[in-house]
Amino acid sequence: MKDMKAKILFAHGARNPDWAQPILAIREAMLTRLPEARVEVAFLEFIAPQLPETIAGLVADGFREIVIVPIFMAQSGHTKRDLPALLEAARVRHDGLVIEVATPIGEAAEVVAAIAEYALRT
Repeated sequence: MKDMKAKILFAHGARNPDWAQPILAIREAMLTRLPEARVEVAFLEFIAPQLPETIAGLVADGFREIVIVPIFMAQSGHTKRDLPALLEAARVRHDGLVIEVATPIGEAAEVVAAIAEYALRT
């Protein structure tokens, strides 16, 4: 199982913990489709767990390859500045860790198409 890449859904966070519900729903939908996958969530601020904690937990469980899926609508200061700094710190802290970063979900063609379809149906 550890040869499978772990995934982290990474989102901004908010002071209201209910804000995390859609991210948790994405995680649950992923696990419904692929129950053996390792999918965690992490937040930049306000909501736990934050990214360093989530990465450390996966490393402690033996994962050496992680894919970060930014749950952001577009590249921003958080994905261009904050995320790279957090990932560099994680690579220093966890020698040999391989971290990939996916395109922010709002820039993925299939997500844009799904949102357009939803908006057309409303």
